[in-house]
Amino acid sequence: MNIIRVSSYEEMSIEAGKRIAEKVRSNPSMTLGLATGSTPQGVYHYLIKDYENNGTSYQNIKSINLDEYIGLQATDPNSYHYFMQKNLFNHIDIASNHTHIPNGAASNLAEECRRYENLINEVGGIDLQILGIGQNGHIGFNEPGTAFSSRTHVVSLAKNTLEANARFFANVAEVPTHALTMGIATILDSKEIFLLASGTEKAEAVAQLFNEGIREDFPASALKQHPNVTILADDDALKYI
Repeated sequence: MNIIRVSSYEEMSIEAGKRIAEKVRSNPSMTLGLATGSTPQGVYHYLIKDYENNGTSYQNIKSINLDEYIGLQATDPNSYHYFMQKNLFNHIDIASNHTHIPNGAASNLAEECRRYENLINEVGGIDLQILGIGQNGHIGFNEPGTAFSSRTHVVSLAKNTLEANARFFANVAEVPTHALTMGIATILDSKEIFLLASGTEKAEAVAQLFNEGIREDFPASALKQHPNVTILADDDALKYI
């Protein structure tokens, strides 16, 4: 794993954004694997500014999102569909039929998982996957104990994940308890991975990733099996490294 150490969240966002924009310009029909939450927001802000100032085009780019809450309609302000529209898609020239997010409101969730996995295969796989890391080591919504062989599936969210995500809701009781997520094997099929980490609250998880072995009760450790992972993290997240 390659480490890019920066001083702050802002610098991490700029560095990751620059690298993503460069890859889009060099491969304008690539498939991006995208994440949600507070960690990638700064990256998306950079990509929007780059699009506005430099004209980097996403017309032929395809995007595949990691996950979505179960039970939320795409129009719900707390859904990841809504997040992506608000924070990126509405501000660049990506085609709406090129953006893909699991349907958390699907009537048949097992079929939706199969459909999403087939979709990833049909577009030729993910060229660059963007990830964050949870305080318990989750990647996507793959909680501790998820099999490394897992594909897109339904997951019950851990208590600390619910608590961490409660800041986006009125209270923790409103956070959906289940989600659809790409599996760990699906993530590892990506040709390249950027793992973003910022803040002291991620420092212990990042230290575990570097200092401990590969095991299913710490999902991010699966990334050690991938040949092309770059970690972009600020000093606070790397305080124990």
